Amino acid sequence: MGTGTSIGRVRGLGAAKHGSHHWWHQRLTAGSNLLLVTWLVVSLFRLPLWDYRALTLWLSSPWASVPLVLAVISVFYHLRLGLQVVIEDYQHDFSRVVALVLLNFYAIGGATLAIFAILKVAFQGAVA
Repeated sequence: MGTGTSIGRVRGLGAAKHGSHHWWHQRLTAGSNLLLVTWLVVSLFRLPLWDYRALTLWLSSPWASVPLVLAVISVFYHLRLGLQVVIEDYQHDFSRVVALVLLNFYAIGGATLAIFAILKVAFQGAVA
């Protein structure tokens, strides 16, 4: 015997079975954000100087640039997941579709721009 009403089982109505996937991704990105941002703060405080040359030398190392790229991906994906829930909960007309499309453009564009900046500094190093 299943859950729900008999008419609901006949019509195939019920839980969409997609909420747990979204919830799980949001929790995973929250955990990775916590670890990666903690790493970033500790790494920055351990630098001897906070000038341009020291930061570019630090970022030119793969031990710094790779986790920073992972942090950007995790933060923007987490941002997208959280704001998607807010938009889906509070927008109920065509503006919902527009807001979700704009959210996706913002998340992908912001992450791409941040990753490009990190990689540019990482591959150029402290040339100046």
